[in-house]
Amino acid sequence: MIEIPDRLGWWRETAEGAAWLDRLPAIVAELADRWSLAIGQPFCDGDVSLAVPVTRADDTSAVVKVNFPERETEHEADALAFWDGFGAARLLDRADDLGALLVERLEPGTQLWTVDDEDEANKIAAGVLRALRRTLPDSAPFHSLAGEAARWVEEIPLHWEQLGEPFERRLIDEMVTACRDLASAEPAHVLLHQDFHGGNVLRSGDGWRAIDPKPLAGDPAFDTASLLRDRREELREDLRAERRVRRRLDLLSEALELDRERMRLWGIVHALAWGVDVNGWHESHVACARLLATAR
Repeated sequence: MIEIPDRLGWWRETAEGAAWLDRLPAIVAELADRWSLAIGQPFCDGDVSLAVPVTRADDTSAVVKVNFPERETEHEADALAFWDGFGAARLLDRADDLGALLVERLEPGTQLWTVDDEDEANKIAAGVLRALRRTLPDSAPFHSLAGEAARWVEEIPLHWEQLGEPFERRLIDEMVTACRDLASAEPAHVLLHQDFHGGNVLRSGDGWRAIDPKPLAGDPAFDTASLLRDRREELREDLRAERRVRRRLDLLSEALELDRERMRLWGIVHALAWGVDVNGWHESHVACARLLATAR
């Protein structure tokens, strides 16, 4: 019997989340039988989904990942299948009925966060993002960035008002304007990772590859958003945080050949999209939006 990591305990705040947590041991047991796996104990550093190291019948290592059924992870398996190991961990099997994936285990699997030199880390990240940047066919199943932007325009200001307007309106206004302007004129339509930061880029042999996408389809400039606000605890303590964010924008826009202003504006949008919801707001995300708002 596996032990559910404490970091997943917040799912018990809703009846649906609690029920999912209670089902997890049975889900993993069914997957072990279905895919002939020897099950280890779950990784303890994730706080959204369950990830479990496993050994396959041929003695190769892999990871079972079980997602709570929600919009952001709905097409994770499709994204990994599309990339097919190029820039991201390879999908080995999927169990859509259980919200589960069997994914290649990247070795040694150290996170990009372990690279102390931020410029070096961001150059590595840019290389991985380049590998992931692939044009999508019209038949691709992914939610569109433009559709998400339209939803954010409606939902985020409403949540902000319901929370008592906890920070300055100018950030909300800039987010709304950016969503409308950027989504109406996308320069390209590619598969986006959306949650691309140093914790989701792992060393794989002599290179680096991504894990845990929350895929969308749209403007490639959007996919730097999580990276622009990465290492948030360090940013909060950095007296030169604004300069540091400008450096990220300059380096990444040049390395990825992307429009710096589109990157900056999508960074504001996504910081608020993931920083404000019906349950509250995250000060660190809003602080990053504030830094990006001044990083012209």
